[in-house]
Amino acid sequence: MRLLLSTLLLVISTTYSPVFANETERTPSAPERKQAEGDGPYKRLILRGGTLISGEGAPAIGPVDIVIENDRITQVTVVGYPDVPVLTESRPKAGPADTEMDISGMYVLPGFVDMHGHIGGSAAGIPAEYVFKLWLAHGITTVREPGSFNGLAWTLKHVNASAENKIVAPRIVAYVGFGQGLPQPVFNPEQARKWVRDIKKAGAAGIKFFGATPAIMAAALDEATKQQLGTMMHHAQLNVARTNVLDSARMGLGSMEHWYGLPEALFSGQTIQNYPADYNYQNEQDRFSAAGELWRQAAKPGSDKWNAVRDELISLDFTINPTLTIYEASRDAAAQRNAEWHQEYTLPTLNKFFTPSRYAHGSYWFDWTTDNEIAWRENYRIWMQFLNDYKNHGGRITVGSDAGYIYKIYGFAFIQELELLREAGFNALEVIQAATLNGAIALGLDEQIGSVVPGKKADLVIVAENPLANFKVLYGTGHYRLNADNEAIRTKGVRYTIKDGILYDAQQLLNDVRNMVEQAKQQESLQ
Repeated sequence: MRLLLSTLLLVISTTYSPVFANETERTPSAPERKQAEGDGPYKRLILRGGTLISGEGAPAIGPVDIVIENDRITQVTVVGYPDVPVLTESRPKAGPADTEMDISGMYVLPGFVDMHGHIGGSAAGIPAEYVFKLWLAHGITTVREPGSFNGLAWTLKHVNASAENKIVAPRIVAYVGFGQGLPQPVFNPEQARKWVRDIKKAGAAGIKFFGATPAIMAAALDEATKQQLGTMMHHAQLNVARTNVLDSARMGLGSMEHWYGLPEALFSGQTIQNYPADYNYQNEQDRFSAAGELWRQAAKPGSDKWNAVRDELISLDFTINPTLTIYEASRDAAAQRNAEWHQEYTLPTLNKFFTPSRYAHGSYWFDWTTDNEIAWRENYRIWMQFLNDYKNHGGRITVGSDAGYIYKIYGFAFIQELELLREAGFNALEVIQAATLNGAIALGLDEQIGSVVPGKKADLVIVAENPLANFKVLYGTGHYRLNADNEAIRTKGVRYTIKDGILYDAQQLLNDVRNMVEQAKQQESLQ
């Protein structure tokens, strides 16, 4: 029987107690990087003639030459004008030991930051290599790992291996589920403070909360601030009545995940969500069906309550990481269940995990109806309105995927999130900024990553088509369209991902994943 994540959410704030080391590995570790996997870092690499989307909010500019020395961007030089020959005299000179790469006509972006990326951990046995290669193949060079549920020691092993580029993986920022590693629940504020100090010493970068009593939450968040640990929170329904998003932000929480707790902060005609009389939180369909009614219970857009909550969160420099994509099947289950990438990129174990089951979190399709989907479409409409309003008034929105649940596949889900922010009203440059610089700022890494600026890490995405015109060109399955000969074709998605100055062929990474999936299917057929 699989462990219910819905049970896990309850237990983590009360009794969940995996140890930091020596625990059973649910997710197979990533293998060492082979010699043929990624080129570099180079002593000096020059990318010639691309069009730059910097992530700083500036419009595209090109052609530019970008000089990378080892793992750093050292020069970004405009070398002419579109549709005419480049001005050779303005180009950075190449020495005999330098490597040059012609990317004329291609677009260069900062490496993407996924602010909610589990390394497997949903269905047991999802290889870390599968997850990492899908992330990199979609341009994701930094991931905030929310919870480290494979164990902090296991996660830190991959944090360090990625930092040294001994494995093929994005940069990993490890957060730990609150209370993880304790032999008993956190009963009082001092225990909470001690646990925070302990996980800081163990090497964690931050904490993921699901909820606790206000006194314990306040102590843990205060100690996290003192220890310079990041904080994020899924405001679980079991605790949100006492600590909603505004409450936790006032206590010092850095970012909220998903959207739970935000409508509750916007209640004006009630204090607790209106649950059906026969609702049971352990019934996954009850849980997600009722969640689809929540935004309609909040204060109306533009009302005094709406504006007051929005403005106070912005004044607290609070980050919203919505993960719109993870709930997308709630408004159109068939579309997500039959997404075109499942055939070649979804492991059999994930397919089984997504199948309706009363024992699996997020597999809540017991009897999902037209009315359920209609309610969720309205839920999205209001939710998106708040996100766009928050952004327009100066609030920080970031991009996270939470893949591995509810038909969402690593990498692909991140690109879906970009499309959903576009649907919410963000213009394309605002979406890119949310996916790059905003995430870097929220992680305190904006001096190192998040935009294409000399002095920063060489984390880049190179794509042949213009993503500002169509985010679909970033999918690993490419964009489906007609060519000039009236033939239906697919573009190739991201061509190259550069992380720490190491150049990865995104198409080869995707091929590796396809082979992994095919081998898994063959093994399953023999059982």
